[in-house]
Amino acid sequence: MACVTVHHWADRAGGLAELRRVARGPVVIFTFELDDLVAWQRDYFAPALALEQPRFGTVEEIGAELGGDVRVERMETPADCTDGFFEAFWNRPELILDPTVRASQSIWELLEPGVEDRIVERLAAELESGKWDAEHGVLREMPSYEGALRLVISEPA
Repeated sequence: MACVTVHHWADRAGGLAELRRVARGPVVIFTFELDDLVAWQRDYFAPALALEQPRFGTVEEIGAELGGDVRVERMETPADCTDGFFEAFWNRPELILDPTVRASQSIWELLEPGVEDRIVERLAAELESGKWDAEHGVLREMPSYEGALRLVISEPA
């Protein structure tokens, strides 16, 4: 199993093919389909996501690189998710303002100087003004969100 890691691999295709080659049973990749992040994250974090998308690839690309008999399962993110991955804060955007939360997310390291500050300043301003809640506040009431989380499962052929 590879958990939210393939976007860090220098040779994702080679690594996935090797996983499938050596595994006797299923290979499971826990990843994201970034196009399915909650709308506010796609909007606010567009500069970062543009850099991440090629690194993550699509679930179709990951499945093809794994080979074998592949299926993809969507996963919900609970409202109180304690993991620090990006989508975990789909309903609690104020946590993204915390530099220690952002420090646990590799996406911020990709940005040119100043971009992270502009993203955080915009989010802070729109939370303070109430704009974020006016547009997205309904998310705070949802018990879970089916967004970008995916399990890509490859069984031996």
